[in-house]
Amino acid sequence: MKIQVINGPNLNLLGKREPEVYGSESFESYFIQLQAQFPEVELSYFQSNVEGELINKIQEVGFTVDGIILNAGGYTHTSVALSDAVAAVTTPTVEVHISNLYKREEFRHKSILSKSCVGMIAGLGLKGYALAVQYFLTTATR
Repeated sequence: MKIQVINGPNLNLLGKREPEVYGSESFESYFIQLQAQFPEVELSYFQSNVEGELINKIQEVGFTVDGIILNAGGYTHTSVALSDAVAAVTTPTVEVHISNLYKREEFRHKSILSKSCVGMIAGLGLKGYALAVQYFLTTATR
């Protein structure tokens, strides 16, 4: 099974940015643990602060991998183009958020992406990524 993890803007600062919200671990460090937790899965990781690069990555892998785990960061609430990219590909996508969007500012309560995703995991910290992998391993079919 092949799963692509895609992180959006500012997620390159995990471990440094607002540790009270996002924790103190970098995503790179966590990703090594995620790979070790699921050795039977070919996990790939991509991060960009640029909306177009995220769209390009979704289009690049969206017909070949078994699942996409997408944390679009702030683009979750603003990017119609990113939502359209997820809708345009055949690979199922799980939307993941480290923080609980509904405990934050009101503008974060709406996800433009959700309608194009098979589900959303929010508020469980970095563990949300592992839960998304588990979803693909146990329930997703292509």
